[in-house]
Amino acid sequence: MSWIATKYLITAAVVVIVSEAAKRSDKLGGFIGALPMITLLTLIWLYIEKQPQAKIANHAWYTFWYVVPTLPMFLAFPVLLPRLGFWLTMLSCVGITVLCFGFFALLVRQFGIQLLP
Repeated sequence: MSWIATKYLITAAVVVIVSEAAKRSDKLGGFIGALPMITLLTLIWLYIEKQPQAKIANHAWYTFWYVVPTLPMFLAFPVLLPRLGFWLTMLSCVGITVLCFGFFALLVRQFGIQLLP
């Protein structure tokens, strides 16, 4: 149980660091937030927990493919925010991401990459 608590604390600290950096500097917060810290921590946790190398490699592989369709959200958010307000913009960005993911999954399926079950 203490291992899970440690993982929670370290992972939560990353989120706090990003949000605190963003308060001080938009660019610094964006830069730190764009770093794949959560993925790196996940890979570390999987390694420490003695998961097979194939599982660790697959996590990195699928993370790449799942990140790509989230990128349009980051362009839409600043455009929608002044028009829709925060919560409606958040909801819209979730919808944009889901749609982009669906289209992207269909696109990459043609190349043998299976993102949907």
